[in-house]
Amino acid sequence: MKIILAGGGSGGHFYPLIAVTEAIREVIAEKKLLQAQIYYLAPSPYNAGMLFDNEIEFKRIHAGKVRRYFSILNVVDFFSTAYGFIESFFKVFSIFPDVIFSKGGFMSLPVVFAGKILRIPIVIHENDSYPGRANLIAGKFAKKIAVSFAEAGEFFPKEKTAWTGNPLRKEILNASREGAIEYLNLEGNTPTIVIMGGSLGAKKINETIVQALPKLIEKYQVIHQAGKANFEEIKGYSDVVLENNPLKSRYHLFDYLNPLALRMSAGIANLFVSRGGSTLFEIAVWGVPSIIIPISDSNGDHQRKNAYNYARHKAATVIEETNLTPEILLAEINDIVDNPDLANAMKAGAKEFAKPDAARKIAEVIVDIALTHEK
Repeated sequence: MKIILAGGGSGGHFYPLIAVTEAIREVIAEKKLLQAQIYYLAPSPYNAGMLFDNEIEFKRIHAGKVRRYFSILNVVDFFSTAYGFIESFFKVFSIFPDVIFSKGGFMSLPVVFAGKILRIPIVIHENDSYPGRANLIAGKFAKKIAVSFAEAGEFFPKEKTAWTGNPLRKEILNASREGAIEYLNLEGNTPTIVIMGGSLGAKKINETIVQALPKLIEKYQVIHQAGKANFEEIKGYSDVVLENNPLKSRYHLFDYLNPLALRMSAGIANLFVSRGGSTLFEIAVWGVPSIIIPISDSNGDHQRKNAYNYARHKAATVIEETNLTPEILLAEINDIVDNPDLANAMKAGAKEFAKPDAARKIAEVIVDIALTHEK
C-alpha cells in the first residue's frame, strides 16, 4: 500500500497530515496489513524530524506562490509552478500510490492534478469554514472530502462530504495538569491565562498583551507563546514594561510550546486567548474557555468565520482585531474567569464541538480506498 500526502507550508496543514498518518498506522496494524509506504510531496519538509519519526519519506517538488495582488514575483512563480506540475506528475507516476491525501494549499495542487490525470483516488480535508482555492478545485474530482467545520460542507458535493472535525496528533490530544506547576514554574493557586498566536505568533495580540501585562499579572499568571519571529522583540518590550514589578515572575514568555508544555498549559489553563485557525480544535478537545481574535484579512475571511462558527457553540467569545485594546481584552478575561457559570458553559460548548476521533475517521477511509485501489 502506497499513500502520498500533499499540502503544508503551515502547521495548520502539516500537523493534521501527521495526525492522520499516526491513525493510518494504527488502522493498518489492527487489520494486520503490511505497513504502508507513505510519502510527503512538498517544496520543503516543514518538520523533518517529525517526518522521520513517522516513517514518512519526503520528496521535494517545486511550487510557486499564488498571490492575490500584483507582484513581479508572480512572473517568476508562474514558471516555477509550471515546472512543479510537470515534476509532480513524474514523481507521482514513479510512486503510483493507491491514494493521495491532500490538506490543500497552493503547493498541493500539482500533486492533486497529477493524481487526477493518473486516475489515483484523492481524499481531501478542509480545516476552515471557508475553503481555500486549492481545495475548491480539488473538491470537484476528489473521491471523499472531510471538513473541520460543518459550514464548509456547503461548498462541496454533499454525497461525498463528511464533517469529521480536524485531525489532532495523539501527543497533544489529552491535557495534563499533573506536573504543570513544576514544569512551567507556575504558582499553584493563581488563575492561568494562555496566549496562543500560532507557531509564528500574532503581532497585534502580542502587542496588546504586553500593554496589558501590568494589570493582567495583578490577578493572573500568563503563559504567552509569542512565536519565534517575535520572541526577542516581545521579550525586550515585556522586560521594560515589567521592570521592578514585584509580580513579573507571573509572566512566562515562550517562542514555542513543545507538545508536553502545550498539554500542561492546557491542563492548568482557566482561559485561552487565540487566533481563529487550527488552534481552535486543540482548545475544543481540551475543553477550555477561550477568547478568539481572528486575523482581519485572512483568505476568504476564513478566520473570522471560523471564530464565529465556533462561538455559536457557546465555546468562546470573539473580539474583532480592529476592536482589540488592552482594556477590552482585560474586561473580557475578567468576565469569563469571574463567572463560573459562563466558564462552565464554554467548557461544555467546547467539548460538544470537539471531534477527537477525526484522524481515525479519515484514516479508515484512506485505508479502505487504498485497499480497493490495490485490487
